[in-house]
Amino acid sequence: MKVSIDPQRCQGHTLCAMIAPKAFQLSDIDGHATPVSEDVPVDQEEAVREAVHSCPEQAISIS
Repeated sequence: MKVSIDPQRCQGHTLCAMIAPKAFQLSDIDGHATPVSEDVPVDQEEAVREAVHSCPEQAISIS
């Protein structure tokens, strides 16, 4: 599984990092998220899927 975040849609709600802290890192400046790695480890896939569904801006996509 691969994950990406649309930086134009991300508003820094930080829910993804709360749900999947090993998969997302937050900017110290504005709280916007980026994936730690584009490739999601198998043991983190469920948490990343939950983060996708929890993002209020629908900024996270998986493939």
